[in-house]
Amino acid sequence: MPETPRFSEAEKRRRAEAALRSITLSTSRVQGEAFFRVLVKDLAAALDVAYVIAGRLIPFEDGEGVQTLAVWGGADWLPNMSYSLKGTPCSNVADQSMCFYACGVQQAYPDDHLLGEMGAQSYVGMPMVGTTGASLGILVALDKREIDADKHLLALSLLSIFAARGAAELQHQDREAELEGLVLARTEELRHATATLVEREKLAALGGLVAGVAHEVNTPIGIAVTAASGMEEFAREMLAMLARDKVSRSELQGLARRIESAAGLVCSNLARAATLVGNFKTLAVDQSSELALPLDLVDYLRAIIRTHQPVLRKAEVEVLLDAPERLPVRMAGGMLSQIISNLLLNAITHAFEGRSERRIAIRLREAGTDDVELRLRDNGNGVPDEIRPRLFEPFFSTKRGDGGSGLGLHIVQTLSQRLGGSVQLDTEPGAGLGLVIRLPRNSV
Repeated sequence: MPETPRFSEAEKRRRAEAALRSITLSTSRVQGEAFFRVLVKDLAAALDVAYVIAGRLIPFEDGEGVQTLAVWGGADWLPNMSYSLKGTPCSNVADQSMCFYACGVQQAYPDDHLLGEMGAQSYVGMPMVGTTGASLGILVALDKREIDADKHLLALSLLSIFAARGAAELQHQDREAELEGLVLARTEELRHATATLVEREKLAALGGLVAGVAHEVNTPIGIAVTAASGMEEFAREMLAMLARDKVSRSELQGLARRIESAAGLVCSNLARAATLVGNFKTLAVDQSSELALPLDLVDYLRAIIRTHQPVLRKAEVEVLLDAPERLPVRMAGGMLSQIISNLLLNAITHAFEGRSERRIAIRLREAGTDDVELRLRDNGNGVPDEIRPRLFEPFFSTKRGDGGSGLGLHIVQTLSQRLGGSVQLDTEPGAGLGLVIRLPRNSV
């Protein structure tokens, strides 16, 4: 058997320094899984051994185990694996003890089948210990030959240095995983909070119509009540007439005409109130449903605008609808009504400050065979160029101190996307602010 060459102290130091520089340089460019793959390969080359394993400590059925992070097997990386530390030299490493066998490691640990499969004769292992003093993993070099004294010292030096570097990388990964978990949890909390606020804003938009509709309904109901009270008086007059000995035909005819007129007022005003309540009820019920149903989009838009008339009249805003005679679609009318409601109320809130003439023009057209296009433009004050890119951002509002939530146009965008469509600013020249909404004619 040829004698293993012996190196001088200076040569040993030179080899160690060269290996340290090389591995430090190659591992400094990578992190995560790539770090450990580069590390085990370069360590195997520097130490001239068949195997280098980097692994993380994990709980195992019979105690502690290892999940390998990278395994170099002489010519290539081997698949990662997990195994128990029981009955292996790694169990000492996990206890933060350096483990070294120059030869005969299989005989020392006959129950470690992995050593047999690798044909390992020598073994050097170092724990990866974190800054808190806890063992995080192991870094092990194995060879099919005996490790001489020179290689032993080089292995101890390099494994000591890079076990500490590996521990730092594991702690970095743990911190990243913890931060990712926190970000995911906070993101989910924010998503839930935003969804709740959006739902509240949709209800607020609907609730904003209630006062106007209630006032509008009170007028015809008040007239109907007054007319009904008159009819009671006319009925008492008729009974008094009929109690007399003589009643003239003209008196009865005059009383009948007054009763007929009062009854007409009751019927017409109750019908008007019923229409207002019906429109509002339809809108309210639709907004709680996302079911796609066949509807005439033109009639539906008219009904939405009629429902908003009390609010529009109070704000002195006129809505002009330019639409074809009919436009049949299959769509979730509730979401569409929320879109139009938010656009109308948003314009009333933001567009017309200081304006005497207040108009909102809505134009509905077919867009090809599969889509419809809805253009809405007010003749208000418009929006500065620097603000326009942020209009659809959630919680962005130019009236934060005046009760603006910043969710109006964000809800419009969200609902348009849920309908399978899109919304964007109208780039055509014109006064005020224009929006273009494109929606599929047939929603699933």
